[in-house]
Amino acid sequence: MATTQHVEGPTGASREVRRIWATIRGQGAFGILAALSILIIVGFVIFPTVEIIARSLGADGRIEWDRLAGATETVGTIRNTIWLGVLVGIIGTIAGLVMALVQVRTTFRFKRTLHLIALIPVISPPFAVAMSVITLFGRSGLISKDLFGVRYDITGIDGLLIALSVSFMPIAYLNFVGMLQAFDSSLEEAATDLGAGLMYRFRTVVLPLLAPGLANSFLLIFVSAIADLGNAVLLGGGFDVLSSRIYLAIIGEFNLDKAAVFSVMLLVPSLLVFSAQYFWLRKKEYITVTGKPAGEPTPFNQRSVTVPLISLALFMAAFVVLIYGYIVVGAFTQVWNINFTPTFDNIAFVVRGAGREALFDTVTLALISTPISAFAGLVIAFVITQRDFRGRGLLDFASVLGVAIPGTIIGIGLLLAYNEPVLWGAIPKLSGTAAILVLAFTVRSLPGVVRVAVGALNQLSGSLEEASISLGATPAQSFRKVTLPLIRPAVFSSLVWSFARSMTSLSPIIFLVTPQWRIMTAQILNEADQGRFGNAAAYSVVLVSVVLVAISLLALTTGFTVNDESSMSTRSAK
Repeated sequence: MATTQHVEGPTGASREVRRIWATIRGQGAFGILAALSILIIVGFVIFPTVEIIARSLGADGRIEWDRLAGATETVGTIRNTIWLGVLVGIIGTIAGLVMALVQVRTTFRFKRTLHLIALIPVISPPFAVAMSVITLFGRSGLISKDLFGVRYDITGIDGLLIALSVSFMPIAYLNFVGMLQAFDSSLEEAATDLGAGLMYRFRTVVLPLLAPGLANSFLLIFVSAIADLGNAVLLGGGFDVLSSRIYLAIIGEFNLDKAAVFSVMLLVPSLLVFSAQYFWLRKKEYITVTGKPAGEPTPFNQRSVTVPLISLALFMAAFVVLIYGYIVVGAFTQVWNINFTPTFDNIAFVVRGAGREALFDTVTLALISTPISAFAGLVIAFVITQRDFRGRGLLDFASVLGVAIPGTIIGIGLLLAYNEPVLWGAIPKLSGTAAILVLAFTVRSLPGVVRVAVGALNQLSGSLEEASISLGATPAQSFRKVTLPLIRPAVFSSLVWSFARSMTSLSPIIFLVTPQWRIMTAQILNEADQGRFGNAAAYSVVLVSVVLVAISLLALTTGFTVNDESSMSTRSAK
């Protein structure tokens, strides 16, 4: 009997696999893409997350809350985390929208410069913003103490709001730029013909159609803020948040089980925010790209609107320049904030000394992970937006888990999940290899790519693909020749996002690095821990410079720039 079961088991499994494959093939190319999306999410997001959840469970299969030190303190930490995420989400979304409106809807002369400044925070390495905020506005800060004579303690929610808002504002900015460029100006023209003023048109026409961008930007910034580790550790002070408690549980207490419990708690607000966003938007339509002839984006022509808008954008840009400019000062001085004697020793240490290997390894791994995450994100976004199928909402939510979970736990989850061969040896042991670092970079970048692509695809009318297919094109040809050109800004943003996140990620890879593969962000952390802040600043400057060069090359390769004269609507009509 046992022998019979041994023979029939694999046979039954083979029949089930063949049945599933037949179902997938019956759906054509979409079925294959859907299966690929599910495999990506399950294999590289759900599976590692389950490993972490399993570590949070006690022997009876329930979370042992008594592992947490002080229930009252923990409740305060949760409240701090949610409050911080909400505030940063609101500030970052509004700031990104203002910067995008200046780029697309005004005649401001220095848009390209403003665009580059707006992109700098997203390519910032960990700790860079926090170090600059402390040295500028802290107790011994250049501005707070030396300029105003005030010994102000910038640590706590004040410093975190500044650092996190600056760091994550580009998420909203890149999202809104693509959406505003794709906006069909004929809608506003119709409102104008009916006598609507500028602000009334913006409030009743433009803003409602930007709802996907508003919701997606807030979601991404919220979960990024509550999961951020570097700024929380350096600037948190007495303002405890879950990410810093997780870090302390691992580094200070060597208690992975306790850190896993905090990680599970961090998933709850992310789930609530996404659920609210999903149920609010799913029954609404926000199509602005239809393929019909449409005018270019209409610039704001009232000085009462453009002057405050541009002034606010210039203030934010000046603040970003101040923050990052002072990092450059630290990279080229003897002792940052103390001895301002110029020197090139710090930069030489990075490009010719011990940092050269880390620079080469980081760029190599980032170049490998960027097309992988961009392709995977576009595939998942296409599957989520183009068909209504059972489990679509679950797939959509699962795609953002990579940013909802603290990066340190993502790294540990991947380490636990792939520390041994998986799928009966089909996937070998990945820990200790470059593959797991690429995997960590991809998982960390994936949510941003998906949300940007979803926002762009939600604007496309299904009639575009239907018209293409009716003219004899296959679904694959229709996607390549119609859909893909229309979402080109989203593709560009995805490439920028993926490469920048890979270059600047620390927490997902901090426990995955090996002597064979050195990562620049890990070197920054090491230099900061050793008190060599000049070297840390030099690493930051070199890293930002490399990413800026890569973004410029991507722009030349894709042919997309923010200041394109023609909108996507106009191009699609030609």
